[in-house]
Amino acid sequence: MMLKRLQAFCRDESGATAIEYGLIAALVSVAAIGALTAMGSSLKTMFTKVSSALSGAVNQT
Repeated sequence: MMLKRLQAFCRDESGATAIEYGLIAALVSVAAIGALTAMGSSLKTMFTKVSSALSGAVNQT
């Protein structure tokens, strides 16, 4: 009886899919953080230029 339960437990792979999805989500998160970090300085520069251009446009009127 106990041996049959142990064998059934070893054959059960229902949790493997959830673990795989968790690993995929973690890898996507790491890739997104890496990409945003790499683009961080250029994005900051772009938003600073846009902000100063908008401030200049508001002061012109």
